[in-house]
Amino acid sequence: MVPPGDKSISHRYAMLAGIAEGTSELSNFALAADCHSTLGCMKALGAEVKVDKTSVRVTGRGLRGLKGRWRALDAGNSGTTIRLLSGILAGQSFTSKIAGDESLNKRPMKRILTPLREMGAQILARDDNFAPLEIRGGKLSGIHYEMPMASAQVKSAVLLAGLFAEGDTSVTEPAPTRDHTELALEEFGAPIELHGRTARIHNNGGIKLNGRKAEVPGDLSSAVFFIAAASLFPDSTLHLQGVGLNPTRTTILDVFTRMGASIQMLSLRSAQGEVIGDIAVKGAQLKGGVIEGAEIPLVIDELPMLAALGPFTEEGIEIRDASELRVKESDRIAALAENLRRMGATVEERPDGLSVRGRSAGTLRGAEIEPHGDHRIAMAFAVAALAAETPTTIRDAECAAVSYPTFYDDLTRVAER
Repeated sequence: MVPPGDKSISHRYAMLAGIAEGTSELSNFALAADCHSTLGCMKALGAEVKVDKTSVRVTGRGLRGLKGRWRALDAGNSGTTIRLLSGILAGQSFTSKIAGDESLNKRPMKRILTPLREMGAQILARDDNFAPLEIRGGKLSGIHYEMPMASAQVKSAVLLAGLFAEGDTSVTEPAPTRDHTELALEEFGAPIELHGRTARIHNNGGIKLNGRKAEVPGDLSSAVFFIAAASLFPDSTLHLQGVGLNPTRTTILDVFTRMGASIQMLSLRSAQGEVIGDIAVKGAQLKGGVIEGAEIPLVIDELPMLAALGPFTEEGIEIRDASELRVKESDRIAALAENLRRMGATVEERPDGLSVRGRSAGTLRGAEIEPHGDHRIAMAFAVAALAAETPTTIRDAECAAVSYPTFYDDLTRVAER
């Protein structure tokens, strides 16, 4: 099967295309509602956007050509949209408002407000932490920002603001995170330098981004649900094609392999600095284990699926140092614990993670799952339900469309093979 286009990369290409000069043609663009929120925002700001299934053409306005609007920009459920776009809006000559749905408006924004304000941005927020945000664009100055936490979204917001700032802007992260923004900036022509965990934008006033043709790799975070499903059944085999295998994303494959999964990476190639390849998966007896420390930021989106696999492993799954899960689309730690218990699993919930007992605690039974509007919770339990003893019902199952509109159809096709 071919997974949908990568969400993280689709967001970044859409934003950079909107502030580039000329037209960009983006193939295999993500179908996810989140990424179409980004396209909607760029269109509202004056970029010309044409969508044909998974192909997107964006004619940009240049760095200084975006247009203000009196209505608030709608980021939907997308934290990536609101956080990254805030960096771009901070450097404009107009005032913008941006907000999202009820879930997004509860997610913390102080993490981007702090560095953007250091650069000179004037940003108002509800309780100084939550959307709606009012961003009064204006003159920015470059800074060096030592990030207090590992976050690709914070890093990206600062680097994007650096495109509009006087002087150099650099960001040093405490642990490696996804580098899709750095790679995309380089591909669109931005003067960026990378030294270890520091990324720097050189701005002498002459930055110009150019539209380009770009291929979006398949989304590894979406592929993970099918890797998990194939691993659950001893006689299964699955071939995933055209998957993004950026080294800052493949830690999840290392975790699966450590747990005993049978995974091979095949046919590797490069496109726009991103590594793309195929993944072959066979059924295996999963051991389980502990995920913690520096691995957490690199597998943060995949943790719900790993936790839901816990009852099917020999040793169970323990997740530590992941308090960030509390402030995602839902409180994912609480949602995972609640729904695993509904299915009969033994779970210990902790402030920064949870411990899920393995097979010795008994088999899972079907249950009514409450995903709390969270796409990754819904999809993780749909996979777990494949190996449960009785049928499972997932409430509000359509919330999966935020990242993967065709997920249930694809899962059905794979399960029926």
